[in-house]
Amino acid sequence: MRSIGGAARWPSHPLGRRSVLAGVAAGGAAVLSGCARGDSTAVEPGTTSLANDNATWDQGYVAAGRELKKLTGHSLRPLSNPNPTSYRQVTQISLQTTKATDMIKWASGYFLKSLARTGELSDLSSVWADYERKGWITAQTRDSMSYRGSVYGIPLYESYYVLFYNTSLFRKHGLRAPATWEEMLHNAEVLKKAGVVPFVATQNGNWPAYEWFQELVSKVDPEFYTRLTSGKAQYTDPQARKALQIWQDFMRKGWMTAADFDQNNGAAALKSGRVGMFLHGSWQSQGIAATGLKPGVDFDAFVMPPVEASTRRSVITESGVLAVPRKAASHDAAMANAANWLDPKVQKVWTDFLQDASANPRSRPGNPVIAGLKDRALREHWTLLPRYGESGPPNLIQGNTDDLGAFMTGASSAESTLRSMAGRAAEEWAAWERDEA
Repeated sequence: MRSIGGAARWPSHPLGRRSVLAGVAAGGAAVLSGCARGDSTAVEPGTTSLANDNATWDQGYVAAGRELKKLTGHSLRPLSNPNPTSYRQVTQISLQTTKATDMIKWASGYFLKSLARTGELSDLSSVWADYERKGWITAQTRDSMSYRGSVYGIPLYESYYVLFYNTSLFRKHGLRAPATWEEMLHNAEVLKKAGVVPFVATQNGNWPAYEWFQELVSKVDPEFYTRLTSGKAQYTDPQARKALQIWQDFMRKGWMTAADFDQNNGAAALKSGRVGMFLHGSWQSQGIAATGLKPGVDFDAFVMPPVEASTRRSVITESGVLAVPRKAASHDAAMANAANWLDPKVQKVWTDFLQDASANPRSRPGNPVIAGLKDRALREHWTLLPRYGESGPPNLIQGNTDDLGAFMTGASSAESTLRSMAGRAAEEWAAWERDEA
C-alpha cells in the first residue's frame, strides 16, 4: 500500500495550533532527539531536504531531484521516517523549531488545512498562479491544496480510484471493461457463476472501509458527494441510502471478498484469477506489475460507470502534497523546487518511477493503463472528486471510517451506520467551525 498523505496510513487527530503547541510542551524535544534527526536537517548546499514517510520512494525523489537541479541548482535529499504516527508527530513539532526540513510530504484536504492554520507553512499562492498560467495544473485541484484562500501545497502526484482487472480472465469469460453500470453488474454475475469473487472489498487496515463508500456515493450522484463532503448534505439523505443499499446487495450476493481480506494480497489474487476486479488507487498498478503482469497487456483498469446513464461521469482522485515550512533552513531553494516540481521534465522521471500519474495535465504517464484513463478523463471532462479520506475534519473521517468498517463486518445495519455518520458529521463540522472562529 502506498504510504501517502491522508487517512490511508495516518490515524486521524486534530492538528490545530493548540494541539501542536501542546505537543511541544509535553516533550517535543524528546520526540525530535528520539528520532535522531539531528544534523540531517542542516543546510547542505545544492540540496533541499525533504521529509517523508515512505523510504521506498527515496530512489524516485533522488531521480526527480536530479531534474530539479538542472532547473534550480538544488536536488532533493529525502529524509524518511517510515512510521506514519512518528512521522506526523515529528513533522508537526519540528515546524515550531529550527529543525524543520526544507520541504515536507503531507496530505491534501483537511489534513493540509489543519497544518496550515498553525501558521507554520509558506504561502505558495504565487507558485500556484504561475502553474495555472502555464497550464500545468487544473483549477479543480486548488481547494484541496488551500486554506482560507491561500495555497499551501503542491500536488505530489494525482491518482485515480479505478477497478483493475486481469485481461486474460475477462477474455476467458467473454467480458470487457464495462461502459455502463448494467455491464458491470453483468460482469459480476458471470464471474460469480464461474467461482470468481467479483470485487475486492475490505476494512482490513481501517481506511479501505471508505473506498466503496466514496465510489458508490459518487457514482449515484457526484454533486451530492461534493455537498456531503462539504458538510452541506446529510448522510441520511436518499443518495447515501441508495449507495449503501447497493453495497449491501453486492455483499449479500457474495460479490465481495471477506471484510478482513488483506489488500496486500489483492494483486496476487487478481493474477491468479481468484478475484475479478480490484478497486484501489491507480498507484496499485506498480504492485500489480510487480507480480509479473504487464500493464496494458495482462491487466487493465476502468473507472466505475455511473449508476444512471444520465449521471455525469466522475472519478475519485488522491494526491499527496509537497509543502514548504516557513522556517525551512534553505527556504529560497525549497520555494524554487516547489515552483518547478510540476515541470513536465521532472514529472516524467517521477511518474515513470511511480507508474502513476501527475497532477500536470500536460505530463503524460508512461504507464499505458494510467495514460489511457487520464486521456479519457480530460477528453470527456470527467468531474474530479477528492478522496473521502481528506474531505473533512480528520476526526469525522476517522469515526465514519470506523462505522463503515462495522457495516462491512455486519456489526451494524445500513440505517444505523448512516445515522451514526450523520450525528458525527453534525458534531465535527460544528467543532471545525468553532476552531476556525
